[in-house]
Amino acid sequence: MTGISSLADLVWARGYTDPAWARRHTTSGRELVPSRRVWRGSGGASALPAAPAGALDGLEFTGPHDGSLTLTELLSRAETDALLVMHRGLLVHEDHLHGYEPHVPHFNASAAKSYLGLVAAVLAHEGQLDRGMQVAKIVPELTGTAFGDAQVDHLLHMGTQMSYAGRPYDKALEAQRYFAVLAPQLRPYGYTGPTTIREHLATARTTGAPGIGFRYENGNVEALAEVLRRVTGTTTSALLSEMIWSRIGAEEDAYYLLDSEGTEAACGGFSATARDLARLGEMIRRGGAIGDRQIVPEAVASTIVSGVPDGYPRRVRFPATPPEAPATLSYHDLWWIPNDPYGSFMASGIHGQRLFISPALDLVIVHYASQIVSPAVPQVPLVQAFLKIGTRLRG
Repeated sequence: MTGISSLADLVWARGYTDPAWARRHTTSGRELVPSRRVWRGSGGASALPAAPAGALDGLEFTGPHDGSLTLTELLSRAETDALLVMHRGLLVHEDHLHGYEPHVPHFNASAAKSYLGLVAAVLAHEGQLDRGMQVAKIVPELTGTAFGDAQVDHLLHMGTQMSYAGRPYDKALEAQRYFAVLAPQLRPYGYTGPTTIREHLATARTTGAPGIGFRYENGNVEALAEVLRRVTGTTTSALLSEMIWSRIGAEEDAYYLLDSEGTEAACGGFSATARDLARLGEMIRRGGAIGDRQIVPEAVASTIVSGVPDGYPRRVRFPATPPEAPATLSYHDLWWIPNDPYGSFMASGIHGQRLFISPALDLVIVHYASQIVSPAVPQVPLVQAFLKIGTRLRG
């Protein structure tokens, strides 16, 4: 199981030389494991008024080797499946590539973490969730684990320090083991480890005080999802549907992948269409509202960037950032914050999935991709490209 860090990596290992095969099996992940829908609700889809912007024609971007790329070349290098650009509420650019169809949900990978963070922040704002509560008091089964010892707010900021099953912590290895828990196809021959998310979390032991350091670890999100299930008495899928998805005018149901017990893979098993993700982003950019309907409290939507709590690192290193690069990102309630001049923030997935929201630029960008994750394949600087698009549109 070397080199496999997600469900998409599984098929890239099989289909590296056959991208069409790989995309067929990674678009949503639903061909690999069971899934549960996030219902779109009974109402009609909200409009995405289009106003194509010729301003993007001729725009040049810096490539992974510091060369100059056109938008078409950038999308090719990024293995882009979809790019949607919303500016001031208008859909100014839309691409669907590699046979990806607009009505088909696409795998979001770790971008899913941010959507759960949004739900948790709303529940906390409404008084249904106590950020300072010890997790074990809400989920007694996590007593004695690193997650049970932590507070809810520690989970929301990747603030736990742990090791699994007594082995030294290694991020890449633990990502492999997490997906081995979720998908039998990812288990090596002779695998005897946990076979459910619940069993996996139970093996986590504290190695340091929570709330001091930053460690990007899927278990924080899975523990948080269980906290929210206990607090609300509903599944993750039903909760996201009730609070968000059925209220934004989504065109399609979204989906979560499930483990063998029927528990949602909250940290990265979510799939949705690019257009519906654009609706989610627009709602957040508009202060949590769609028209005159407040979907998310304005106080939640407007403090994703400004609400990084005291006691946490204000700047953290993105997981894929080279060791010599400056740490320029902050992290709040499972959202990444680039600390640019425009108050931008984003949900981010390993294979190029992005929901990028920039309030000062009136910008929302959805990017879906199937990027190969390998030291031999330089990653395209997507955030810099998004900002260039936004500043060009602003004029």
